[in-house]
Order: sequence, then structure tokens, then C-alpha cells
Amino acid sequence: MKARDVMVSPVITTSPHASVQDVAKTLIQHRISALPVLDHTGKLVGMISEGDLLHRVESNTERRRPWWLDALASSDTHALNYAKSHARRVSDLMTKNVITAAPDTPLYEIAAMLERHSIKRVPIIERGQLVGILSRANIVQVLATAGRKLEIELSDTAIRNNIVANLNALPWAKTNLLNVTVAGGVADIWGIARSDAERKAIRIAAENTAGVRAVNDNMKILPISLGA
Repeated sequence: MKARDVMVSPVITTSPHASVQDVAKTLIQHRISALPVLDHTGKLVGMISEGDLLHRVESNTERRRPWWLDALASSDTHALNYAKSHARRVSDLMTKNVITAAPDTPLYEIAAMLERHSIKRVPIIERGQLVGILSRANIVQVLATAGRKLEIELSDTAIRNNIVANLNALPWAKTNLLNVTVAGGVADIWGIARSDAERKAIRIAAENTAGVRAVNDNMKILPISLGA
């Protein structure tokens, strides 16, 4: 699955010249948490989010610190905080260095990007133009709507072969220490795992195998080298 399969499009945007109050109204009206900022040519030049509007003089929520912490802060820090709480235009408040992705970016790369940069959304850019936006919530929606694909009834032998093949494809799984039996679609896994993490991952791999209805974990933990 790629970004284009999940992204929200068209995107509600704002301009660098818009007022902070207009942005606040737009966020509330459309029940969204951020807006891409586009210049007059349609080029993405920034992002403004709810977080940028948290500490505002209008709502009496400016940052307040103990006097001793204020005394230690640099003049630039004080100036930046003042700008954040008093700026009237989007251009003075927006984040300018925006992380973006292309429509064909795999979803797992988007998830890693969100985590790595500690951000909540990624604008999707194609040929220099904004074509969509993809947020953490959109990825969670994929999980919520993902059901098991309709599967043809498989024999226990076929299911066992699939489990063994899946485990053999995992480089960290010591399959020579494991045995799998299947009866009525219920798999029993026997043998040795080298840690709780490995044991859990082996069980999950079996549970995600086509045709498996349930998994009984009969493995033991034996944390020794075993030639690894």
C-alpha cells in the first residue's frame, strides 16, 4: 500500500498572508489539526498546526516560566516565544522546513518518517504541487478497516506447510528447534525459543498464516547460544 492509497485529497490549505484567527476558524470548521501553507503559485511553503496556536496572548496561554529559568534563557528564546504568542500572520508562525513524501512512497516508509521526525502528518507532493496529506490517523484508519482477506478453505497439511515456510523465511527464527502440528486449523508450536521476544514473534508469525484459526504456544525458553 502506498501514500496515494491512503492520503486525504483534496487538501484544505491556507496562505502565508492569512491571519491566525482565520486559521483557527478553519481548523475548527473542518475538524482538522493542521493546514499546509501555499504561496500564490501553489507551492508548499510551510505548515501551521494546532500546536502553533497553543500559547497565544489572546487566550492568555502564553508560556510562563519560573523567573530563574527566564533569567537563564537567551534573548533569542524570549524573542521567539514572543513571536509565537503575538504573531498575526501565518508566515510568522508556520513551520517552514516541511517533511514531504511522494504519492508512490510505501506506507511503511511514511510510518517510519512520522516516527523518525516526531511529526503527525506528511504533505504529499507530485511535480512540485500538493496533491494530498497523510496523517497518523489515516494510518490507524487502515488498521481499523483491514479485515482478513477471503480465503479458500485449506487442508491442515497445507496450513502446516505455510507456517513452516513463513518461519523458514525469518532469519532470526531457529526453525530446526521447532515443530508444528495442525489439526482443524489450530496450530500447535513445539520446541525451543531463545527469548520471550522470539517466542512471541514466532507465535504471531503463525497466527498471520493463511488458514490458521488459532495457535497454541507450547514452546520453552532456552536462552543459550545454540550456534547463533
